[in-house]
Amino acid sequence: MEAPAEIGSKRLVVGAHYGLFGWMAQRATAVIMAVYTCILLVAFFCASEFSYEGWAGLFSQTWMKIATFLALASLFYHAWVGIRDVLMDYIHHTGLKLLLQLLTILWLLGCTGYSLLILWSI
Repeated sequence: MEAPAEIGSKRLVVGAHYGLFGWMAQRATAVIMAVYTCILLVAFFCASEFSYEGWAGLFSQTWMKIATFLALASLFYHAWVGIRDVLMDYIHHTGLKLLLQLLTILWLLGCTGYSLLILWSI
């Protein structure tokens, strides 16, 4: 007896399979940045003193430093996911793509460290 013929074609699945994770990371970091923007708007409209001292007093509080750093870290990770996707889609030379990704990672890590230094020097 003859073996049954398979129906349809076998699908070859390739790729890194990080599309859903990148999509979710972009949405999560966007929500964090939106919440931080709302916090800043409330602080702005509820502020009684529109001066450097007033804003420095707000940003000298530990909870505001943490919220600001979380928002900045979210911004940097959001940027990394977007830039990584653009590089993966449009740069076809592997060596150039790797170099650009490495330079992007180094730049964003430097921005993260520098923002941490700025926030804790206030």
